[in-house]
Amino acid sequence: MDYERMPCAWKKICSDIKPFKIVHVIGTNGKGSTGRFLAQILHLNGKSVGHYTSPHIFEFNERFWLNGKVASDEILQKAHERLLEILPQEFVFKTSYFEYATLLAAVLFEECEYFICEAGIGGEFDATNVFDKRLSLFTPIGFDHVGVLGSSIEEIARTKFNAISKSGEAIMNDTMQPICAKIANDIAAEKDAKLSYANEILDKNDYENLKAYEKKFALPEFLYSNLNLAAAAAKKILGKLDISNLKALDLSGRCEQIAPNVFIDVGHNELGAQAIARKFKDEKLVLIYNSFFDKDYRAVLKALKPIIKRVEVFEYPSDDRELATNEIKHTLDELGFEWKEFGGVKFDQGEKYLAFGSFYLVEAFLREFYASKGL
Repeated sequence: MDYERMPCAWKKICSDIKPFKIVHVIGTNGKGSTGRFLAQILHLNGKSVGHYTSPHIFEFNERFWLNGKVASDEILQKAHERLLEILPQEFVFKTSYFEYATLLAAVLFEECEYFICEAGIGGEFDATNVFDKRLSLFTPIGFDHVGVLGSSIEEIARTKFNAISKSGEAIMNDTMQPICAKIANDIAAEKDAKLSYANEILDKNDYENLKAYEKKFALPEFLYSNLNLAAAAAKKILGKLDISNLKALDLSGRCEQIAPNVFIDVGHNELGAQAIARKFKDEKLVLIYNSFFDKDYRAVLKALKPIIKRVEVFEYPSDDRELATNEIKHTLDELGFEWKEFGGVKFDQGEKYLAFGSFYLVEAFLREFYASKGL
């Protein structure tokens, strides 16, 4: 991978783009919900804000949230045309899909005061790390993309925390693993950066309001934790925290209930599976699941096992990456799961279902689900 390409491309156009205040969101799980909570809070408090997240479920537009709405085709087209005007032709063809989308976000959000920017993979060498940051937020860190980031939690944490700016400021999720927190503190000290936990910024009154919100919207533990990180960032930015009129999380696929007995979640890794297992710890669910070869599906299934009654293996079209369907069936046998092939979206009202996995799985499942409803 060419790690110089994105910095060079940004250098070519940055002087043509109006300055904004960047909040960089980095981690393994929870980046999307943390960033969206923060964007919603800032917008609620009168700030102009854009939120860039990835990947999308159905449409490319979902990656770009602007002042309370997903960007329209028209707005995206105008941003695309402007980017083509200022980006040298060589970079139009050289940049990757994600790099170009990141540059597009910068153009799209140039009228915003705040740009909430979610990292793609890693941190230090991620395309999003070209921007000068006002603040960095770190969500929980675990194993994912090990082929790129490293095979140990220490390696993964180091490449993420290396995205902290020199003399910058960063806030960590309160549930950060101790080994990751130690690495974060070491890197912050090396860079003369200020590093805090969310709970060092929030006070008793803040927590009372956050707990009321958690109860109102029945947030699972992991979303409440992500809300706290977003709230700490908002308080750091605004000087105070007001979430009295904060609406429900405006982001699909995060432990989302789409029917009385059907949930979807894009967790897709061990950390996400552990969070879901805590959410449904006193229940037994039917898991609708599949995975790509490069994911640790054994660890995911082991983490979910205490809450799973049976598994339905969902085979869906996947042109770019091969599903590990047969290997997963073998693993299910080894781990002692009851399982069968996914039989479509005719659900027994006496059961509770969870479609869990990648954005691709959730997209395929939702398409079948909505088609069954005539939507």
